Amino acid sequence: MLDKLTTEARNEKTTHLDRMSIREILNCMNQEDRCVPLAVSKELNKIEQAVRLAIRALQSGGRMIYMGAGTSGRLGVLDAVECVPTFSSPPDRVIGLIAGGKDALTEAVEGAEDNETLGAEDLAALGIESRDLVIGIAASGRTPYVIGGLKYAQSVGASTAALSCNRGAEISKHADVAIEVETGPEILTGSTRLKAGTSQKLVLNMLSTASMIGIGKVYENLMVDVQPTNEKLVERSRRIIIEATGVDPTTAEKYYQKAGQNVKAAIIMILLGCPHGEAILRLKQAKGFIRKALDSPFASDQSENHMKGV
Repeated sequence: MLDKLTTEARNEKTTHLDRMSIREILNCMNQEDRCVPLAVSKELNKIEQAVRLAIRALQSGGRMIYMGAGTSGRLGVLDAVECVPTFSSPPDRVIGLIAGGKDALTEAVEGAEDNETLGAEDLAALGIESRDLVIGIAASGRTPYVIGGLKYAQSVGASTAALSCNRGAEISKHADVAIEVETGPEILTGSTRLKAGTSQKLVLNMLSTASMIGIGKVYENLMVDVQPTNEKLVERSRRIIIEATGVDPTTAEKYYQKAGQNVKAAIIMILLGCPHGEAILRLKQAKGFIRKALDSPFASDQSENHMKGV
């Protein structure tokens, strides 16, 4: 079957790759990489559908779960992990599964990706429910581990999406939404960590970022739910408050502390001149969306004790 996959085909432009100078190799890679965003753009309708599934899952208390093998699995894990510091997403809300487990992040685990049962078992261990979304990632579009996972997800009523780099991919048959980004032959035959991997990274960026915007993790173009886990992110939090409100650094720091290092609450406190308790309640009523919290009338009949308890 490999000879029918465009990701496994030989690139006619690079049949003399071993004779090229370093600069020629780099120029060739750069030229080939330029086609990747164009290939992704052809799948925006499908990506939009997948984002809507993700937003629905997250808003209902479900999870977005990536699963893949090799490069595809590592990219899924990377995107999932980055949602924690960027959006303060709990680590159990966006999850990355890789065939072979954590060991496979740094070295190959023999036979793991060829095991359909393993894909189902990994999802079963997470207690997959109908409100979850499972996104299977495979450049070839035929990885058994991913197919097994998607089949299991569908059997329990969970939503499913597939991300591959070949048309008519096998994993597409087991997904509610099939994203097929055809990036064509790699400059190094079959090395799908190149263009195929780049396209997957772009799509995963879209899926997670657009989904987090869709559940209120962004105000204007600021990551207002950033988790201040190090000094750089603490400073970024202060700068976000300054950018969102126009206050000076001293004022931003004061409200940052008064809000318990909650950037969203600090912004609302400054823009509306309200106390911390009210800012928290406004956010709760607006389901975390700052813009809605600012624009919506405040339910002032909330008791003082309730405000203190939030």
